[in-house]
Amino acid sequence: MKPVLQVALDMMNLHRALRIAEEAVEGGADWIEAGTPLIKSEGLESVRALKKEFKGHTIVADLKTMDVGGLETEMAAKAGADIVTVLGVADDGTIREAVRAGRNYGARIMADLLGVDDKVKRAKELEEMGVDYLCIHVGIDQQMLGKDPFDDLRRIAGEISIPIAVAGGINSESAPRTLENGASIVIVGGAIIKAKNVTEATRTIKRAMEERKGIKTELFKKYSESEIREAFMKVSTPNISDAMHRKGAMHGIIPRTRAGRKMIGRAVTVRTMDGDWAKPVEAIDRAGRGDVIVIYAGGGYNAIWGELASWSCKVKGVEGVVIDGAARDIDAIREMDFPVFSRNISSNAGEPKGFGEIGTEIESGGQKVREGDWIIGDESGVVVVPRERAVEIANRALDVKEHEDRIREEIQRGSTLSEVMKLDRWEKIG
Repeated sequence: MKPVLQVALDMMNLHRALRIAEEAVEGGADWIEAGTPLIKSEGLESVRALKKEFKGHTIVADLKTMDVGGLETEMAAKAGADIVTVLGVADDGTIREAVRAGRNYGARIMADLLGVDDKVKRAKELEEMGVDYLCIHVGIDQQMLGKDPFDDLRRIAGEISIPIAVAGGINSESAPRTLENGASIVIVGGAIIKAKNVTEATRTIKRAMEERKGIKTELFKKYSESEIREAFMKVSTPNISDAMHRKGAMHGIIPRTRAGRKMIGRAVTVRTMDGDWAKPVEAIDRAGRGDVIVIYAGGGYNAIWGELASWSCKVKGVEGVVIDGAARDIDAIREMDFPVFSRNISSNAGEPKGFGEIGTEIESGGQKVREGDWIIGDESGVVVVPRERAVEIANRALDVKEHEDRIREEIQRGSTLSEVMKLDRWEKIG
């Protein structure tokens, strides 16, 4: 079949979905999907609205049906859906009922392989049961861990004869690869619906598909372990905190360096006492290029850090320092452009007595910090990202930023934050 670009409207509010769908259609989108979040939020009214607005386009209802396949397919088809999705992990009876109802009410069935263990085996079974399309789908939560759909696509494409759809973080760089590896339907969500200019973003992806050549993009990408620093460089500490469900931020730790200076690195931890600067200075010798020294000094008021320690770090390539205590020589530190974040500032320095430890778990600014955790600092403060979740959180923070970029665009077009988000509708009841 001719390659199809399907835009997935994975959104909460119908008014935004309709606007974005209009812009995507202008850019060349072929099929329009009422995404699962949209259907859960707005019900099948979202499908009715899309069918009414875009009569000449195929409307996909992404129900992800797991039970009562016949009833849900009938409901979606009567609402205007041309294609209805059912999960491949559903019982065979559910899938067969969906297929029967689809034939009866004029809807085609797409089976989504999300969550299926043996995808090749199940794909063959689903084809035998009469589904019209298969969808190889890497879910958003899986994408955040750096997974993509291409291995599964390559394994399945040669085993079945029905058209294959692919979803999972596809953008203008990767869309042609899906076609090269056997897909006919390219499902794109974030790379379209989060774009400032939806029409242009859609047009770019469509062109990449038509020319079978990837078009480079800096947006809507997922990053791997080796790219964590690059990913964190693109986001703010508020983006990261939001990605961690409003957690991870150090409290009372203030940036002391020039505006716009950012700090990203792996933690070298230090525990000391108020005014005892021996272990903090010794930690400089242990820290490597790109590391961040994080010090717990009891929140004290006698400086355990200053200009000379900062110069030692700068020469060695240490990324910055975070102090739950006091720093001094702030004017000189700003002049040398070295990132220092501290709870307090004080001209008084203590003595190098040597109490404390290097490399142990500490608590700084109310957050637990271990050796190797990621520390990110900017003008909004400092956040701590557990080392084992760094890839996931970096990708989730980028997702937060990209959603905010789109909301900002809608506000700048004349709306308000409350209007865009429909806040009165989503306030918690009770």
